[in-house]
Parts: sequence; C-alpha cells; structure tokens
Amino acid sequence: MNTPSNPTSIDRTWVNQAIRAIQRESARSADTHLLHVQFSAFPGIDFYFKDEASHPTGSLKHRLARSLFLYALCNGRLKEGMSVVDASSGSTAISEAWFARMLGLTFTAVMPETTSPGKIDAIRALGGICDLTRVGQCTQARAREIAQNGACFLDQFGLAERATDWRGNNNIAESIIGQMEKEKHPIPRHIVCGAGTGGTSATIGRYLRYRMLNTVLTVAEPKGQVFAEGWRDNNRDASVDCWSLIEGIGRQKVEPSFQFDVIDRVIEVEDADAIAAMLVLEGVLGIRYGGSSGTNLIACIELAREMRANNEQGSIVTLLCDRGIRYRETLYDAEWRSQRNIEVDARMRTIRDELGSHC
Repeated sequence: MNTPSNPTSIDRTWVNQAIRAIQRESARSADTHLLHVQFSAFPGIDFYFKDEASHPTGSLKHRLARSLFLYALCNGRLKEGMSVVDASSGSTAISEAWFARMLGLTFTAVMPETTSPGKIDAIRALGGICDLTRVGQCTQARAREIAQNGACFLDQFGLAERATDWRGNNNIAESIIGQMEKEKHPIPRHIVCGAGTGGTSATIGRYLRYRMLNTVLTVAEPKGQVFAEGWRDNNRDASVDCWSLIEGIGRQKVEPSFQFDVIDRVIEVEDADAIAAMLVLEGVLGIRYGGSSGTNLIACIELAREMRANNEQGSIVTLLCDRGIRYRETLYDAEWRSQRNIEVDARMRTIRDELGSHC
C-alpha cells in the first residue's frame, strides 16, 4: 500500500523567528510607571498618570505597533522580505519603524505634511521612509496605494481594536488594574484616555466589562473632532471638516476601531486648554509630555470637580501618551503658538489655581 505524499511543504521559519523576536522584546520591556499625584484642591481624590511615554519608542503606540506586527504575522499577511506601510500622524509610525528595523524590514510612514518635525526625524533615524501628504489628502488611501505594490499595510485605524487582546496578555487595561491593586482606591472611579484609532478606548472598555468593574471610561476629545459627534448620535457616518492642533487624537471621520458602546462619556477640550494643561503638567511631573496628555488632564479636572461637588472620594487614572520632545518646534514653541493665536498664560494660571498646591 502506497502512502500518499504531502503535496504541500510549509516553511514558517522566518515567521516563527519574527514572532519569537517580538515576544522577546515584550519580555524585556518592563511595565510602564503609574505616577501618583494629589492636588490640594481635590481632597480625597487621587490622580494617577500611566506613563506610556516610557516605552522604548517613547509613546503609548509601542503597544499598538507590537500588536499590529503580531496580527499581520499570525494572519499570514506579513512574510519574509516584504516591506511594511502604515498611515499615521507620527507616534504609531515611530514605533512601527522601530519594530520593522528589528525584523529587518523596510517601513514607509504615510503622514500629513503638518506632522511635527521631531516625529519625522525620529522615523528617519530608525531607517523609516516618510511619505508626506498635503492637507486634505487621505493618508490611508495613500498607504493602500503603496501596499498595492506588494507591501503589508498594517492599517492601525482599521485593525487597532481587533489586533489587541482585550482580555489581558499585559494589555494597558490589565496593567492599570494590576498596578492599582494596593492603592487606597484600587478600583478607579474614572479612567480617561484619548481616541486616535479608537483601539485604546476599545481595549480598556472591554476589559472593564470583562472584569465586571464599574469604572467610568471617558474619552477626552479635541473640540470639534468627529468622535464626540459620532458617539453622541451613535452615527458611524459622521464626519467633520475641522482640524485640531493636538496630534495623535481626534479624527475627521469615524474609524472602524471606534467602539461606541464601551465608552461611557466623551469630554471635548479646546486646543488652547490642552496646550496650557500640557505646560502645567511639566511643572507637576518635571517631564515634558505631548498635547494629548494635556487634553487628558483637562478631562480629569472636570471629572474631579464633579466628584468634589458630590462629596465623592476615589481615584482617577489617565494616560501620558508621548514625550514633549516631539513637539519642541510646535506646541512647546511660543512663536509657533503666537502665529496660531494660542494664548496659554492666563489658561495656565486658571489650571494651577484650580488644582491648588503641587503646581
């Protein structure tokens, strides 16, 4: 009796090596710090800042880039020798360039030409290629065009919420809840995050439900951006023609990864208030962070104000998304702000007065 031979020879050597390399990188990366601050104006309310900027690539997007590469590898979309492309406002692209270099792959970042020079420089320093689009041109459409020539499109906006394991596996939500276990108020009353792809809010919202926690998840959104409008009206077709100065969060259309039903609240924040809060945050923590971190702080203050009015005690957790060095020529530059009629001094005084001592 003849035994039929297997007509298919499967060789996953490179894919296996790539996955092992990413797993080793994850094991080497210590968890990010959870910084605790108390403000005298809010007695009984503890503020916690999850410092995602301490990742090797300097931002929250390090987790997402790792997940996107693993998702592409495990779905058979990324193979040996392929180039990689994605659409990004900068921070995701920096992290993706870092992982691409680790795997020996060519990476192209499609970004708006208005992206901060510091981000462009960081991508190029990692060996990435920057394909800059003019204002109004769709970066995702351009990335898909490049992918038609054989590149793997990582598609952060389309795949962020499904690429991340929301049940655990050291995702950001599991990390926060684990780090809070021994705190005075271990179950946060509020968690605040921004929304760019929608992946972070989807992961946190799902995990809170999975763990049966009654924490309120709030998205801090730049004023006039689409997520607030879409969420309020439950309208995935919503769109706006308004651009924010805060890179990384706020979109003009509802992206596939936005998950309306796991978000409890949206707070809109003026760009000028976010920038002022970013500058105040430097005085509080001694380190510069980006505009999205300032946006988050403004939302936290509003929530703390409500808790104080209701005589509530508890904890509020938010994210420090990336380092301020990336915005040296933009948000942190007084002349740049003046050219855009962004006045921050009075707003900074108001924020400091509202927080009380420690500022």
